[in-house]
Amino acid sequence: MPSIQCIVVTPEKTALETTADFIALPLADGEMGIGENHAPVIGRLGFGEMRLVSGGQAQKLYIDGGFVQIANNEVTILTGKAIPCDEVNLEQAEKQLAEASKAVAPTAELAAIKTRNIEQARAQIRTAKQAAK
Repeated sequence: MPSIQCIVVTPEKTALETTADFIALPLADGEMGIGENHAPVIGRLGFGEMRLVSGGQAQKLYIDGGFVQIANNEVTILTGKAIPCDEVNLEQAEKQLAEASKAVAPTAELAAIKTRNIEQARAQIRTAKQAAK
């Protein structure tokens, strides 16, 4: 029986509210696996695939950065975007990567934005390719 409550919230809506046996999240510095009775954590999310496993079935979402809070078998995710992995548009992500790579970044602030856009597009490309397998 699934024991972890999970809610994924975007600026537009609650994208997902469910229970799971296990959750894997893309963090800014790697991946985190979450099982029952996980220690309390607040973390910064990266770009990539979130996996929820319940009853042997996996549900996968593309997560677009944000934050996660884990406490008392509840996982709350605040993210800019959460979409099913099979709905990530590979062609559009490749176009975004090309545009971001060409962008001129004469200041530190613009360089940080360029880097973020490149990382975001690469994560979408990885996610779309994995979903197509």
